[in-house]
Amino acid sequence: MAVRKAVVNHRIQCRAAGVLQRYPSVPRALATPPPGSGLKPVMGDYGPPGIGHVVSSLADPLAFGRERMRRYGPVQWMGVFGRQVVGIGSPAAVEEVLLDRKHVLSAQQGWEFLIGPFFRGGLLLRDFDDHAYHRRILQQAFTRPRLIGYLNLTTPRIVRGVDSWLPGPDFPLYDHVKRMLLEQATVVFAGAELGPEGTRLARAFEDAVHGGKAIIRTNMPGGVWNRGLRGRRVLEDYFRRELSAKRAGAGEDLFSVLCHAETEDGESFTDADIVDHMIFVMMAAHDTSTLAICMLAYELARNPEWQERLREESQELGKPTLDYADLDRLPSMELAFRETLRMYAPVGQMVREALEDTDIAGYFIPKGALIMVGPYSMMRNAEYWHDPDVFDPERFDPARAEDKSHRFAWPPFGGGAHKCIGRYFGGMTVKATMHRMLLNYRWSVPDGYEVTLVAGTGPSPADGLPIRLSRL
Repeated sequence: MAVRKAVVNHRIQCRAAGVLQRYPSVPRALATPPPGSGLKPVMGDYGPPGIGHVVSSLADPLAFGRERMRRYGPVQWMGVFGRQVVGIGSPAAVEEVLLDRKHVLSAQQGWEFLIGPFFRGGLLLRDFDDHAYHRRILQQAFTRPRLIGYLNLTTPRIVRGVDSWLPGPDFPLYDHVKRMLLEQATVVFAGAELGPEGTRLARAFEDAVHGGKAIIRTNMPGGVWNRGLRGRRVLEDYFRRELSAKRAGAGEDLFSVLCHAETEDGESFTDADIVDHMIFVMMAAHDTSTLAICMLAYELARNPEWQERLREESQELGKPTLDYADLDRLPSMELAFRETLRMYAPVGQMVREALEDTDIAGYFIPKGALIMVGPYSMMRNAEYWHDPDVFDPERFDPARAEDKSHRFAWPPFGGGAHKCIGRYFGGMTVKATMHRMLLNYRWSVPDGYEVTLVAGTGPSPADGLPIRLSRL
């Protein structure tokens, strides 16, 4: 039912997008650069009144991004939910935004516009000195010993989840991976046992994530936004209730670790900080890992020679599961993982707001402008990548090193002060899951099948990603 509903919604979006794209729009400048500045104006158009280009960009984000790049270049603007949003689409411009050497771009105010009501207080929604303070403490939860501990908690659940799959000709991979990693996040992150409480937390978490994706952003009873706010409250209540027990214990789950995290200078989190960080980290780690696993599996289904190459590599390792030291012993999987992140960036946008007039790549950006970096379309741009729509992991081999054409040509984890703190945890989860899949199954998709993608945290399968799954 969920899969059919997603497909129907996607088709509705696509039809609506066709209507909106026919809406007449007149290119104009976002703002006039100061006289004598030598800066160029940012050109673009708002789109349909009120909603702007929201539906068009959600229905087919890759095609939409390419068309905007063709019409207006690497720095352009459009309307989104009543705001004028500057889109960033070149490595040089991405570098200026993410490094923010002038300290005038606010991640907190940028992300607040999209997901603030649901993930306020998370690391991504903090700025400058406050962000640095919280990152120093949170880093204690992502050291090598901690990652080893998380992998030890994760591995039995990956084994149980993957091994329980029932092979068949129409196996909805995305739905199964999402369910498995949601259960994992409930246990490994929140420290909650599976059962009624775990199910309740998983549902609340899903509602909060969906709330941030709502098109109708009003608190109507029963609406997506309303359910998201309610989900946030459920999560807050759970974490507050369990805080005392976690502080008194010595668990290995992330919740317990954050309760005891402390820098060498004695900096630690308040109870409110822990609640905020837990809710955000669950979202960031779960959603992105789910997308990376599924899209890697999709490309391995379409490229059986790479699936066999990765399977032989895993078999040669001679181990049913991965230890932390094994993560660097799978070079082909690393290449394929990096290529998957290029083709299907799990974080489809990175958001900032200009705190004062500034410039990006020679364009004038006025105070208050919302800025969105679009790594998904940029990493599929032929100007920066050879045959960008072709799955070609060896482009990351040092002999070719296409990702080195610019230091921000490949930014799936962001960059600068806000570079993803959980990137090693995410890679660990993807590789551990894929290793188990390769040792147990072979999979394929019908000739000509192309997964239907819609915008979510990143490009997400709308049809459950059905594959032909068989045991080895």
